[in-house]
Amino acid sequence: MQQNQGISTNMKQSQPMEQVPEIVSTKDQLYITDMLSWNLNACKKAHFSAEQCTTPELKQALEDAGQMHQRHYNRILEHLNTNKQMMN
Repeated sequence: MQQNQGISTNMKQSQPMEQVPEIVSTKDQLYITDMLSWNLNACKKAHFSAEQCTTPELKQALEDAGQMHQRHYNRILEHLNTNKQMMN
């Protein structure tokens, strides 16, 4: 019976925030840094692999994947820069 109460309490805590906090925690900052690193690394690896590839279809798929990761990287940076300008 107590487990059910714990689950409902946890479910309440997992609800989205109504307002984004003005301060980014250290944990959040580290996660954002990781997201940027993952996307940049994936972009570079896909591009390198595409250069080594001789199969045109595979080469194009790798280039597309690399471009997708580059777009994600740029989008995260744009979001960070927009929020930074709004706070100044």
